[in-house]
Amino acid sequence: MDQPGFDYHIDIPGTTIFDGKMAMKGYALNKMCYAFNQKANRDAFAADEEGFMEQYGLNEEQKQAIRDRDILAMIEAGGNIYYLAKFAGIFKLSVQDVGAMQTGVTTEEFKQKLLDAADQ
Repeated sequence: MDQPGFDYHIDIPGTTIFDGKMAMKGYALNKMCYAFNQKANRDAFAADEEGFMEQYGLNEEQKQAIRDRDILAMIEAGGNIYYLAKFAGIFKLSVQDVGAMQTGVTTEEFKQKLLDAADQ
């Protein structure tokens, strides 16, 4: 339910809003990342990344973001951080690592920001 006077489509610099349009755009990418819940799929990806991406129907923007290991580009290509965490985990990246990338700080600085916010 919308609140009067609240803009749900506000532009937040440096942030990609995950809405219905982005969910549709990223469906194949998110479906592929969800598959990484199973070790067999993680192994299959490691053995043949291109073939695995093709199997899930990723578009070229998504494939290039995967090739570049660019989590922020994956988000811009429709990736949902909760699904991308599965992909990031393959490369030993945590959600805090991704948050740091998004905010342009180190992982330790990002963790400190979280702690500071929790203290308020």
